Amino acid sequence: MQINVSLPFDRIEQPEEFLSLEAVTEIARLLERLGFSGCNVTDHPCPTGRWLDAGGHHAQDPFVLLSFIAAATSRLRLQTGILVLPYRNPFVTARAVATLDFLSRGRVTLGLGAGYLKGEYRALGVDFERRNDIMDEYLRALKAALSGGEFTFRGTGYEALGNRILPAPVQKPHPPLLVGGNSRRAIRRAVELGDAWHPFFATQTLSASARTAEMTEVSDIAAGIAYLREHCAKTGRQRPPEVILSSISTTAQMSSPQLMIDKISAFEALGVRGAAVSFEGRTRAEWCDAAGRFASDVLGKLPKSASVV
Repeated sequence: MQINVSLPFDRIEQPEEFLSLEAVTEIARLLERLGFSGCNVTDHPCPTGRWLDAGGHHAQDPFVLLSFIAAATSRLRLQTGILVLPYRNPFVTARAVATLDFLSRGRVTLGLGAGYLKGEYRALGVDFERRNDIMDEYLRALKAALSGGEFTFRGTGYEALGNRILPAPVQKPHPPLLVGGNSRRAIRRAVELGDAWHPFFATQTLSASARTAEMTEVSDIAAGIAYLREHCAKTGRQRPPEVILSSISTTAQMSSPQLMIDKISAFEALGVRGAAVSFEGRTRAEWCDAAGRFASDVLGKLPKSASVV
């Protein structure tokens, strides 16, 4: 089971600790050295002040940030967790993905979602009420554009007639597409258009604000996997999408290595292939210490079948 780390570069209140080239380089190289599989960055290009003041967070441009990380490392996977696909023309996204995957020698993983912030959709001029339809369309457009060949695609208000995006990604047919979301529509989307289902844990309050299904227990993931397999049988997909969780850590679990080991093992028993963890730390040094403790106390003690790749 692959374990990624959600990066702390949304901590704009401490720019000297978390928002410098030195910070990005140090943290990226540390995670690679400790044996984590990859790193995750999120996507909020223009969040509202109301959301930020209610507990939301800033996010640096995912492709800029992952490019810096790619330059500082050689093995660490570069994951968007998640990229809100409807925010950008899919061919602009495809160009960024192809460039990053080519220059990083095939290390990109795309976690993708429809998003839920109405105010951010408004600021970017995208129809919030159509976000799910746009998501489905843009996934198809993205796959066509990343094919490496000349492609034709007619979308809503845009059209490619024999266009090319070269060099193509190193990974074939394209970098892995992890479809985010807890709803049944998101699961169906993962089956029909994705390489993996990428759910996240959400309490009733969070699920209401994020406009997705509540998910708090291992049993919720198991139920989602059961529905995923049902839809595979219905659509004729022979090999089900992988299941890669967006995050599995809580403060209580992080304080108990055995709790984390048990939880990771329980998810692996369900067939979950990967997950991300996050760390606390008021300073970069504290954050790095927390990552080091997790690597020695949890990663180093996982059964071999559940260790990072």
